[in-house]
Amino acid sequence: MRGKKPKADPWREAVHKGWEQVRSHPLFQPLRGYLYAAQDGELPVDRWAYIAPGGTVYHHPQRRAEADEWAWVFAHCLLHAGFGHLDPGTAEPEDLDREDVRRWGESRRSPRHAYLAACCLAADRFLSTLKVGRPPAPLPEFPSEDERTLARLWGRSGVPAAFYVPALPDFFVGTPEVAKNLDHQRAFAIGISAAATRAVEVAGGARGTLRDTVKKPWEVALGWFVSSYPLLGALAAGMTIVADADLARGWDISVAAVNAQAAEIYVNPLISMGTEEWRFVLAHEMLHAALRHGERAGWREPYLWNVACDYVVNGWLVEMGVGEMPEGLLHDPSLRGLSCEAVYDRIAGDLRRLRKLSTLRGRGRGDVLGAPLPHPGAPGRYVDLDEYYRNALASGLVYHHSSGRGTVPAGLEQEIRALDHPPLPWDAALARWFEEHVPAVERRRSYSRASRRQSATPEIPRAGWVRPEELVRQSTFGVVLDTSGSMDVRLLGKALGAIASYAVARDVPRARVVFCDAAAYDAGYIPVEEIAGRVRVRGRGGTALQPGVDLLERADDFPQDGPILVITDGYCDVVRIRREHAFLIPAGASLPFRPRGPVFRMT
Repeated sequence: MRGKKPKADPWREAVHKGWEQVRSHPLFQPLRGYLYAAQDGELPVDRWAYIAPGGTVYHHPQRRAEADEWAWVFAHCLLHAGFGHLDPGTAEPEDLDREDVRRWGESRRSPRHAYLAACCLAADRFLSTLKVGRPPAPLPEFPSEDERTLARLWGRSGVPAAFYVPALPDFFVGTPEVAKNLDHQRAFAIGISAAATRAVEVAGGARGTLRDTVKKPWEVALGWFVSSYPLLGALAAGMTIVADADLARGWDISVAAVNAQAAEIYVNPLISMGTEEWRFVLAHEMLHAALRHGERAGWREPYLWNVACDYVVNGWLVEMGVGEMPEGLLHDPSLRGLSCEAVYDRIAGDLRRLRKLSTLRGRGRGDVLGAPLPHPGAPGRYVDLDEYYRNALASGLVYHHSSGRGTVPAGLEQEIRALDHPPLPWDAALARWFEEHVPAVERRRSYSRASRRQSATPEIPRAGWVRPEELVRQSTFGVVLDTSGSMDVRLLGKALGAIASYAVARDVPRARVVFCDAAAYDAGYIPVEEIAGRVRVRGRGGTALQPGVDLLERADDFPQDGPILVITDGYCDVVRIRREHAFLIPAGASLPFRPRGPVFRMT
């Protein structure tokens, strides 16, 4: 029959936990020494531990305390070694007791009471500045003098009661030979250097605490945004990095990709890049997600839109000096200042060449993912994305400016500020176009039409408000209307009703209307409030809009600067318009050509 496993002594475990807590600190790691239990009766009840000249620490075997208290005691003993208190060259002859040879032998000397108290004060004063353990008793207010000065002072006047220590010392001074072979002060200097280095790494985000292992470079880069780059700090705090080699291999992720819905950045941990390059990569992906590039693609080809956004984002990051751009990313200084939409229009003509370009995900693949990738620990539900990304970027922009971190590219700042305001509905955007391109008729006073006379002075005629005839002819616009069967009748009526209300508000009495399906039908000038009633959807085949546009541009009775509004569902021919114009199409539709004027999408 097997014997039962002896139960672990919790107080013994507390001793070892306290020792491990101290030895794991970089300040004490270079110091040599071991931990042993003192022999029974060697230490009195009021003593916790002592350190021998060789650096070994002996603790009271029967004393019970918590691990944090033992950590303080052991760190106190090791500081005696680090401060050189075990070295006979540090103490003066009067600081050492010469009568203890019979008790301890020739290998160690015990310090006198004043020097012992001064050295213990120096150790506790230094230890109070470290986050190591917890003092077993409340600490007094420490004087600023060093141990040599205090030892001489207290040798004459006596040790104050607040700094009294028992007669049995907690450290012993060794012989010169021991001090020469074990240079505790040099080892302690190495520990100070290591602790300072790790403290810098903690401040820079490379480590969470002094005892943490070194973080991965992408973790360091993400921590840098949170601690040192306010523009993207709030954004980085809410993003999660998924570093899974199998996931990256399965989804063909060369370097990184992002999904805005899950607020996750997927990185390939097998890629070898420095922290500066990872800063650039993470900032690139965070801007993709925050500016909602995946949702803004609309009718555009997804990969080409991704490439256009890459050009714009990389240009911003290079201009701001965020990290270091890895080799092979898309960057063209000639595209500086252009929006993603404008870059897309430029590059969409050379599809064969663009297929060979690479995003951070790889050649021919976009790094803006449409859906979260399945992986262990993936979130099951997601936050309000619009609210999260808008607040993160808007607050980051404010902190960036207030902290004096430099300027932000105008295009990026414009997009961030645009996120902070809900987009205009199509009808409001169309109204703005009318305000810009259809001038309102300015009324003026004229005696050609007298106004009503005032009752106080009925004999005095006054000028009335008139609109000159020549201005009425100028204040008009043309409408090229797709009346094919594919048009949504209800949506078309809504659009025409909005156009009529804008025209009336701008004092435009009539508009030149051309109906188009298989052929163009000139309806002439129609009162704006009657346009919707005149429309008849004919239901014929494909739509040819170019003849209707040519008709308006060549008409002698249509102003040379009159704008043209084309209303279509997108199933039409390629249209070229040589004057100010705009397109009004249903939401989700697209034009079979690159439009030169603004495009308003009806919802």
